[in-house]
Amino acid sequence: MSAINPFIFREYDIRGVMGRDLSVELFRDLGRTFAAHLRAESRREGLSVAVGRDGRLSSPALAQGLIQGLVEGGMRAIDIGLAPTPALYFATYHLKTDAGIMITGSHNPSDHNGIKMMRAGKAVFGAEIQALKRRLEAGDHPLLPGGSQEKHDLLATYVERITGDFQPGRPLKVILDCGNGATGVVAEEILRRLPGVHGEVLFAEVDGTFPNHHPDPTEPKNLVAMAERMRATGAELGIAFDGDGDRIGAMDASGRILWGDMLMILFARDILAKDPGAAVIGDVKCSQRLFDAVAKAGGEPIMWKTGHSLIKNKMRETGAPLAGEMSGHLFFADRYHGFDDALYAAMRLLELAVARNGALMDELADLPETFASPELRIPCPDEQKFAIMERILVRLRDAGADLNDIDGARVRVADGWWLLRVSNTQPILVARAEAQSQERLMAILSDLAGLLAAEGVAFPAWQPA
Repeated sequence: MSAINPFIFREYDIRGVMGRDLSVELFRDLGRTFAAHLRAESRREGLSVAVGRDGRLSSPALAQGLIQGLVEGGMRAIDIGLAPTPALYFATYHLKTDAGIMITGSHNPSDHNGIKMMRAGKAVFGAEIQALKRRLEAGDHPLLPGGSQEKHDLLATYVERITGDFQPGRPLKVILDCGNGATGVVAEEILRRLPGVHGEVLFAEVDGTFPNHHPDPTEPKNLVAMAERMRATGAELGIAFDGDGDRIGAMDASGRILWGDMLMILFARDILAKDPGAAVIGDVKCSQRLFDAVAKAGGEPIMWKTGHSLIKNKMRETGAPLAGEMSGHLFFADRYHGFDDALYAAMRLLELAVARNGALMDELADLPETFASPELRIPCPDEQKFAIMERILVRLRDAGADLNDIDGARVRVADGWWLLRVSNTQPILVARAEAQSQERLMAILSDLAGLLAAEGVAFPAWQPA
């Protein structure tokens, strides 16, 4: 086996560049390694693993290699084919499999790919991924008899589950943007099945080269085509998906973006009206307005680490019916299974919209005005980023900063806060800040830039629109 890049084994997935870090051979060995790990953890035979893949050009070959490895490791591999990541999660519940593996590069560049894993209904992350790495490096993935492969098409069942939950209201026009990602295989059928909701689906053809725009709904430039079509058709709402369908972006008719934490406020108020006192989890990148709004609505706000696996684990621990991230990962345990599903979130957002006569943004008019930066992505090599973050944390603690260090550094300052954390999926540091005025926001970012400059890290140029 060729040398393995250790940095592909990240906090909550395995991810790298096809041809440089990833190969069909590696995925076959990963399949056998996962089979050995699953058998060791389950301590029984006859184990099943559902496997799905996104629309990237490398995904079919990698899926074939992974499934071969699972079968060689004695597993019953159930291939659900091309599907959004949440459909793979759904498959593990619907088919009652022991585990699930999704081959996806999510929103990363087209030459990237990787896998997300589930075992016993829980995300595989952190120490368990490192255990897989050690087993792989040790060659502890024996060939075993009894494996089998089968195909199972459950997309129709998945669509039925999502649309069957919809509570209709007034008529509404919407534009959906799949960005040529994996949601294209189901988005048109979901829209067709929602009573009273009509509109169009953009870029539904699955194309791993992403010819129209990159499938990352947190980047405003990727919402331009949707905004233009909304204006042309008079659509009230626009909803965009990332490449594998576990993140959502939204926009109203005036072109205002409903960021992940603002969507969370809408959903939290609705859920807390029926379930007062419930916990609502937001990641460290979310606006302070989210946590304050949850408390005001009678809920228990919980700030937690960024990462879909980490959030799902915290939901299970706290019993929270709702969780979310600034990046658009939204998790519903209320009426659903508790995993991040952008298509299900879209249905719930449309349900909120048709239940109201006014625009959804009007529901947020009572929030205090704040000024925030977007998520600022600062290039930093994988082999340096963690050490740099740790040195900054030491300096902040020594200086007596008002610090929350559950995931990097979230620091309260006069009239605002700033965040710096290590990305677990890319060679970057992530920064964000919020303040009560535009001038104060820029001053906070300037201070942060100085802190990074002392570590030899260049802060990106950013000015508010």
